Amino acid sequence: MPRLAVGDLAPDFTLATADGGTLALSSLRGRRVVVFFFPAAMTPGCTTEACDFRDSYASLEAAGYTVVGISPDPVDRLAQFAEAEALTYPLASDPDRSVLEAWGAYGEKKLYGKTVEGVIRSTVVVGPDGRVEVAQYNVRATGHVAKLRRDLGLD
Repeated sequence: MPRLAVGDLAPDFTLATADGGTLALSSLRGRRVVVFFFPAAMTPGCTTEACDFRDSYASLEAAGYTVVGISPDPVDRLAQFAEAEALTYPLASDPDRSVLEAWGAYGEKKLYGKTVEGVIRSTVVVGPDGRVEVAQYNVRATGHVAKLRRDLGLD
């Protein structure tokens, strides 16, 4: 599965969101967008990562970044997750994994020493022009947001 690299044009998408609306990447043109892909709502690692983004959201937004989380979970599960964890940014549902695949965030990965097919925990930062500024794959749930903030020069 090809992964996005710095300078690539980020593939556009329009996905249903946990709040009952839809979100198109093209609607965010002109802003920097942090798109993070996570395997499953309400699991320990994904909760840690989502809450880290929640806790950093105000400072990311103040620095000009919009945060969007994407998983293959259905919209109702994402809505429960957003409510349970007081998540303040959009969560988008990609049940057919077409966006995950287009962004290189779905494919073979190692899980407990076995090769499996699934969501690859990833974060991509898209610039105002729609081009990839940062592409990080196989990130760890714990500590990832702090590292991303350092990489973006926000700490």
